[in-house]
Amino acid sequence: MTHVAPVGGTAVQDHVALAEIELCGELIIAASAADERLSLESIDEVLRVAEERDASGG
Repeated sequence: MTHVAPVGGTAVQDHVALAEIELCGELIIAASAADERLSLESIDEVLRVAEERDASGG
């Protein structure tokens, strides 16, 4: 007998966690492509810190 997940599924999607995983992946890619350690400014750029500040009005 084969068990199949019910329609609609039981998996919970945590959109915040998924966004954090995506940003971590982008940071890993940037770090592996860099010749030297990433500067704090480069890290902020990869993580889109300025965009987030602008969006929140800060």
